Amino acid sequence: MNGKSYKLHEHTLYEIWKSQNFVNPPKTITGEEILILDAGIYNNDTAGPDFKNARIRIGNLTFVGDIEIDCNYSDWKIHGHHIDNKYSKVILHAAFLNKNKHAFVYTRDGRKINSICLSELLEKTFVENLFETKESNEHNDSNNLRCHFSLNKISQEQKEKYLYQLGASRFEKKCKKLFNRFKELQFLEELKIKEPVVSYDLSQKFHNKQFKQNDFVSKLIWQQLLYELIFEALGFTKNKNQMVSLAQYANIKFLMKIENDGVINEKLEAALFNIAGLVHSLDSASDDATKKYIERISLFWNSIRSMYDGKILAETDWHFFRLRPQNFPTIRIAGGVRILHNLIHKNLIGMISKKIIEINNLKSLANTLRSIFIVKADGYWKNHYIFDQTAKSEIKYFVGVSRADEIIVNVILPFFSVYFDLFGNAKISKKILTLYSEYEQRSENQIILDMGKSLELKQELKRTIITQGAIELFRNFCSRNRCLECEIGKIVFN
Repeated sequence: MNGKSYKLHEHTLYEIWKSQNFVNPPKTITGEEILILDAGIYNNDTAGPDFKNARIRIGNLTFVGDIEIDCNYSDWKIHGHHIDNKYSKVILHAAFLNKNKHAFVYTRDGRKINSICLSELLEKTFVENLFETKESNEHNDSNNLRCHFSLNKISQEQKEKYLYQLGASRFEKKCKKLFNRFKELQFLEELKIKEPVVSYDLSQKFHNKQFKQNDFVSKLIWQQLLYELIFEALGFTKNKNQMVSLAQYANIKFLMKIENDGVINEKLEAALFNIAGLVHSLDSASDDATKKYIERISLFWNSIRSMYDGKILAETDWHFFRLRPQNFPTIRIAGGVRILHNLIHKNLIGMISKKIIEINNLKSLANTLRSIFIVKADGYWKNHYIFDQTAKSEIKYFVGVSRADEIIVNVILPFFSVYFDLFGNAKISKKILTLYSEYEQRSENQIILDMGKSLELKQELKRTIITQGAIELFRNFCSRNRCLECEIGKIVFN
């Protein structure tokens, strides 16, 4: 402790809570003893409180509900629990550290929850040993690959060559997945079947169908496909399925019925936020900006909802937990709306196609494509991350450089590679693959950082194809312990 900021592994905290080996009984700030009748069932899900169906007694009252365990008291807000309905049933907040001895946390509806400090309930020596172990582990190379200490057996050139191959393979997989989804959309259009349809519901007729070039001329289907892919990319891991569902429910056909005028972005927001189930009631709004915004989009929604006969998502379907506010689904939908406007009303596909054909300098082409998907913030969401809560500082971008890069690499390049392939322009399709191999992303994630460190690569990982190869290596080999199937592992371990 000693003034340092420590971050214990969550599973360590869970074990502490499960064991209940407390030397001091937990108490409220007013001194009432908290009796843990049932510590609850550990929640294996990725979202929601850590323990479900717990029972505690405070004074003469018994509470049944959820327990949330955090390292620091402040994590309750940092992780967004105070604005997440999944935490509305929490009956006790247990933080390992609570420097300022705060007594309560609050749910989204303002309910007060007792917060206890776990470190004060444990033996002092146990707590000290815990921090010493943690500090010691932080100095070890815990993220190294199994082959890290034997990598001198393989040259940098061999590593780079293998990662290049994996990166190319990853690109091909994306193209294949994208093409299969296009065929699916075309088949559903022919049968007049509405989404959502999962793959195993498709008839044998679909699997036997021989698709021809004439099957791929529908502008509407190309737009719908790109719409789904971009929204999936905006959703990150935690909200990508929800974003795809939103794109399928509020599909291009429906959105094209909305009149294109000076307030089209607000109309699109009205449609998407209502179909996403994220719009709050006007009665719950406390600040003037939110009231005015909800009034406007409610007015727009009432004027277009008669044209919509699809499903409505629930607010609880969306994940806010452990996301930076910039990545909240509200902000990503707002950014997606601006891209949608360009897709539906400004011929985004034709514009990008023209840029790819006409710009021969690959660096200039990369910068041009990136600029198309950087979306500056405006309107209500320039000052709000969620409904009814003003952001501490103004939001500059709905979609920044990092996310724009992800969209280019994972969506735009595979999409247009398939697009030009299907229409017989092999030269431009090859140009796209060359761009993919030379594209330099301006962002890094933890997998890339860890793989770069373990493989002793740095400059090489600036190239997207090598970066994608490193991700493919980690996900399909390293994390699955398939060392002897990996070309690097075959050399190192033999």
